Amino acid sequence: MKSVHLRRAVGVGLLAAMSLFVAACGSSSNSSSSTTTTTATTTASLPSTWELAGADPQNTRDVGGPITSSNVSTLGVAWTVPIIATGTFGAYATTPVVSNGVVYAQDLASNVYAINLETGKLLWIKKYNQPDEGPNGVTIANGTVYGATSESAFALQAATGEQLWSKKLTRNASEGIDMAPGYNKGTVYVSTVPGNTKAFYKGNGQAILWALNAETGATKWKWEEVPKNLWSNANTNINSGGGQWDPPTFGPEGNLYVGVANPAPFGPGTKQFPWGTSHPGPNLYTDSIVKLNSETGKLMWYYQLTPHDIFDHDLENSPILSSAGGTPIVSFSRGGRPSCARRSRAFGTPIVIDGGKAGILVAVNAETGKLVWKTPVGVHNGIDNVNLEAEKGNLSKLKLPVVIEPGDLGGIESQIATNGKTVYAAVVNLAAKFTASNGQYGEFVGGVGAGTGEVVAVNEATGAIEWAKKLPTAAYGAVTLANDVVFTTTYNGTLYALDASTGDELWKTTLSAGTNAPVAVVGNTVITAGSFPQAAGQKALITAYRLGATGTLPTAAAPPATTTTATTPAKKAAPTAAGVIKIVADPTGLLKYTESQITTTAGTKTIEFTNESPLEHSVVIENASKKDIGETPIFDHGTKSFKVTLVPGTYTYFCSVPGHREAGMLGTLTVK
Repeated sequence: MKSVHLRRAVGVGLLAAMSLFVAACGSSSNSSSSTTTTTATTTASLPSTWELAGADPQNTRDVGGPITSSNVSTLGVAWTVPIIATGTFGAYATTPVVSNGVVYAQDLASNVYAINLETGKLLWIKKYNQPDEGPNGVTIANGTVYGATSESAFALQAATGEQLWSKKLTRNASEGIDMAPGYNKGTVYVSTVPGNTKAFYKGNGQAILWALNAETGATKWKWEEVPKNLWSNANTNINSGGGQWDPPTFGPEGNLYVGVANPAPFGPGTKQFPWGTSHPGPNLYTDSIVKLNSETGKLMWYYQLTPHDIFDHDLENSPILSSAGGTPIVSFSRGGRPSCARRSRAFGTPIVIDGGKAGILVAVNAETGKLVWKTPVGVHNGIDNVNLEAEKGNLSKLKLPVVIEPGDLGGIESQIATNGKTVYAAVVNLAAKFTASNGQYGEFVGGVGAGTGEVVAVNEATGAIEWAKKLPTAAYGAVTLANDVVFTTTYNGTLYALDASTGDELWKTTLSAGTNAPVAVVGNTVITAGSFPQAAGQKALITAYRLGATGTLPTAAAPPATTTTATTPAKKAAPTAAGVIKIVADPTGLLKYTESQITTTAGTKTIEFTNESPLEHSVVIENASKKDIGETPIFDHGTKSFKVTLVPGTYTYFCSVPGHREAGMLGTLTVK
């Protein structure tokens, strides 16, 4: 039988010492633990609970418990809970948390669910119905659930879902919130981002990290991740930047670490401001790992991976704390609070590891921020340093068309994990092509579904790749460790379990829908979701898999009858001289319209857009000069219309939801 955990194969003496250490620390009257009963020995050195979004204050996403490589193949469906939301990027994209036998999760309409871990019974749901780009999510501490809508942080009573407080954090309609809050020592940490489901990177979006009193929501301090003038007094209404997707990481000395997202505009931009010239310089503190004093918000150091980012290469994931070549930094969580923190300097250098959409893992010294190692993962096509040419003003070296890989939905899109010796990352290989200076977004090469994935294991002491497991579709579902098993999910709706030492596939299963949802492991139970319905009959479900369970997923309903138009998106519509032009979103949830080409005659027309898909969409008409001449709002379910005057020529119609046009939701309107 294989070792239960790589960092636990250190002999009986260390386990005995660990037992004395835990006993000496005592217990807290506010402590909480899962009520799940396990039948296998749980190792002493890691908790088997999941009360914080990253499993523990260091965001290692690594837990103990009975699930190992020897029994993971016996996982079966224990229960499912329907997800009521629909959203820009599916229905659900978060890692749930678990406390006292209750699962707490948030969907992409900001609604919060409380679910009995053992039975799957929905105990309560707090409905906000405020769309969020995600990944969002909640955390729990001392009987209180903390989360956020796209505008405000909030606290809920864990037992009932009653709202205890709410605090608006966004400054304007160009900002939002899309992270699970961090929690440490009575403080809740929430960052804004420069956008929301209605608009992203539209200007005047300044990300700010807020430290809030956990009991009242009152502000303790705030840290401006980017300057208020957004690097240019003249271009504040054009520029945006910064933000977090996931919670901060907390060190035992009372410091916190964050990964900061990108500046904007990015890509070719406009003729007036190509390649990020509206925001000159390195654009601190975007695409950086930053260390702050958790009591004051004071900057201690930063490491910037991508100065003057021009390709949307966020460093968005939670950093993780470990120790290069030695024992991990340990700070167990009890009731969401760090308890019994320790760090062993004797066994290695304390390091901070992070990775993001640039597809590069980096380790920096936790005390100084100095680079220890830097390792590209996944596919790279030689564009990693062109941002430096743009920063210097050498724009002649940036030619169009250009294909970049990783593209802006590629690289390390979701959270990394560590077992103290090896860091693991889920990687997306998806290229983007820019063809003209008409905006900041490229088009995904082959469409968003063309992306492939891999899980990569990297040695923490050296940065060397130990193994890489190729996957057939994009791995948006982060990585989670349970002893010697690595879990991830892929865009086509597959949950994988891999051997942590080799990458070999141990088990896989098909979820209820496509997915971009991560995995939590609590005792003998694995929780994830089919979160992104992409075809008729797929259902968005939170699903628990348990050792020895024999349940099945609900039978999918038969797909609705569709017309030839709905199943043949590339078909050219017959010319029409009528006053109404009908455009229809694909009803199955795929990111496309039912017609990719429409022909009509000149004159004043009514554009009638019908959206009965599970996602929010819109229609915008753009003329040959790249000017928008009419649009619907973003909505789901129903029909909306507007009038435009068309002259002979070629127009483009597309969805304005961030990312949808780039994924292929566009078409050509030819006017005779």
